[in-house]
Amino acid sequence: MKTLFFGTSVFAVPSLRVVAERTQCAGAVTQPDRPAGRGHRLQSTPVKSAALELGLRVFEPLQLREFARDMASEGFDLFALASYGRILPRELLALPRLGALNVHPSLLPKYRGATPIQSAILQGELETGVSIMLMDAGLDTGEIVLQQLVAIDPGESYGELHDRLAALGAEMLAQSIAFAERGELAARPQVGEPTVTRPINREDLRVDLSWVPERIVRSVRAYAPRPAARAEINGEVVKILRAHVGDAGELVIDELIAPNRGKMSGAAYYRALIRAQGDRG
Repeated sequence: MKTLFFGTSVFAVPSLRVVAERTQCAGAVTQPDRPAGRGHRLQSTPVKSAALELGLRVFEPLQLREFARDMASEGFDLFALASYGRILPRELLALPRLGALNVHPSLLPKYRGATPIQSAILQGELETGVSIMLMDAGLDTGEIVLQQLVAIDPGESYGELHDRLAALGAEMLAQSIAFAERGELAARPQVGEPTVTRPINREDLRVDLSWVPERIVRSVRAYAPRPAARAEINGEVVKILRAHVGDAGELVIDELIAPNRGKMSGAAYYRALIRAQGDRG
């Protein structure tokens, strides 16, 4: 089958590899290079880097309707999408003969939108999952092809859960492609109460140490290892990477990053604070 892949973040890379291996992939569509880091140098998306390694053509369209016109005569059988970050217009969705498959890391219709993994952890969910849907013009509103539930391990961070769901999503995408190859691609409407997530902003990362420990730990897990929850301790803002609730119900900070210092345990950080206070005294 002739396919085209859409994706941007590292979550999409396992799915890209599946599409490249299983189909005649005409290329990868991704977001344009953007300035990153302290030097603001242009940086390629993880999907672009992986696509070039695979020898695939890379497309970075600014206008998707114009891109749809350019691709109209290509005769695509199927599109596949994972973590692209833009909604495909109807003109583009109309091109593939069998439709467009989207890999989404939640049990749709719950946690549609930009941050389903972080949101599930923040809400204290014990389980989440992956949905493969046939896309329509809405925000994660398409019919479900496959869906698989996944238990969230106690203490599991965003990064850990992200990697598990990315791998599972690629496996499920391979199954869905097999259905399409056999002419057995079927879908059912989403069932349940929809919820919609939004992109993370800087204020979301702020943790108030007066909150109950369980809420703080969920925030730490939801944003670890990056971009990391932040809290003010003794007048400086630290990034908290790992924390748990102790046996007596107290907050225990296991690992953090203080300004101009590397990773350290919470205990080491507090010892350094006490020494600094003693030196000032």
